[in-house]
Amino acid sequence: MTTRQTIPRLSLFPQTAEVNTQGHIMIGGCDAVELAAQFGTPLYIFDEVSLRSRCAEFRTEFGRRYPETSVQYAAKAFVNKALLRIFQEEGLGLDVVSAGELGIARLAGFPMDRVYFHGNNKSAAEIGLALECRIGRMVVDNFHELALLDEIAGGKGYKPEVLLRLTPGIDPHTHRYIATGVVDSKFGFPLALGEEAVARAMSAANLRLVGLHFHLGSLIFEVEPYHKAIELVTGFAAEMKRKHRFELRELNVGGGFAIQYAVDSPPPPVAAYAEVIVSAVTARCRELKLELPRLVIEPGRAIVGPAGVALYEAGAVKEIPCVRRYVSVDGGMADNIRPALYGARYEAMVANRAAEKESSKVTIAGKFCESGDILVRDIDLPPVSPGDIIAIPCSGAYCLPMASNYNASFKPAIVLVKEGRAQLIRRRETLDDLVRCDLA
Repeated sequence: MTTRQTIPRLSLFPQTAEVNTQGHIMIGGCDAVELAAQFGTPLYIFDEVSLRSRCAEFRTEFGRRYPETSVQYAAKAFVNKALLRIFQEEGLGLDVVSAGELGIARLAGFPMDRVYFHGNNKSAAEIGLALECRIGRMVVDNFHELALLDEIAGGKGYKPEVLLRLTPGIDPHTHRYIATGVVDSKFGFPLALGEEAVARAMSAANLRLVGLHFHLGSLIFEVEPYHKAIELVTGFAAEMKRKHRFELRELNVGGGFAIQYAVDSPPPPVAAYAEVIVSAVTARCRELKLELPRLVIEPGRAIVGPAGVALYEAGAVKEIPCVRRYVSVDGGMADNIRPALYGARYEAMVANRAAEKESSKVTIAGKFCESGDILVRDIDLPPVSPGDIIAIPCSGAYCLPMASNYNASFKPAIVLVKEGRAQLIRRRETLDDLVRCDLA
């Protein structure tokens, strides 16, 4: 049996991944090549063992340092009823940003008191639905929402508990499209307006202000930005306690924990994030004479990203002498727009030739009518032929939620694997799905 040590890229795949004696990648005890044949391609695979392991790692690493920690899964990374069952069983809460995500959680029977609702422009209908569901927290993003929420809650007969989202002005050194904690952001109250937000929230007749929230962005490979943000936000909380008798009962530090997309870019371990965040919270609260608040974290990508693998079938191979060799696959930017949108970098393996020498440099191109539809650029692989199965790891986060029907393509099927069993948790779309909303 081939080990991860002899094939470095295999370490990017789910923790159950291995290579069998045929040279095929196995995930969750299932042969990836056989899964592609059974369910078709493009196909997304989620490894249940990896999902549960990542949930447990966040709960354990934060919980043993700070018992009053709540782990909220960020649904925007990918939400599906089957995965929500796993997250509920693992003791996680849920962070949603739309009526759709909330609706899926409701259909899945997810406990509404463990749901937080984010978003910079919640509609009156979304607020009304959230209050009807009696969700755990509303995370208020701006003054318009604060007034609207207070008004709608007045007719519901109970006071929702709210957090104010602040933008602490910290640069997390990530892509500018996914940096959300800087001052110039569409999200949250800048600290300069925070006092007015606290005063209005505390005077609102129908709201109960229980804490503060910030989110620095996504794919944060450094731990220091969390320390700086906690320092600023707890200092703000202490000032609000002096001026307005505000009690910080809950501090939500968001997510943004990075994962390893490439063999040469390892992120800090979960334990490193936990150590810095917990140490900063406890030290600052002691220094500022604040009661220790409940701590909330919101990992999304860090849980589902490493657990997911995308499978494609190779088709046309185009050789441009002295320039590049293109291998086209049967998916691309319609199911994974991240490389085109963010310049995201992925690795890949040939699932049916995983043990062979990587002797040929290729660029993996999608099938869609855009020159920017490139999944992986200039990667060394074994010689690829039409019909080979290309496996791209770390595909569990954001690929599927951002998928489209560009070129009238069908969104892919998804399977959940464990101990040699594969469960279809979303079927592939059909032409009927594409046209069902059309009117004659």
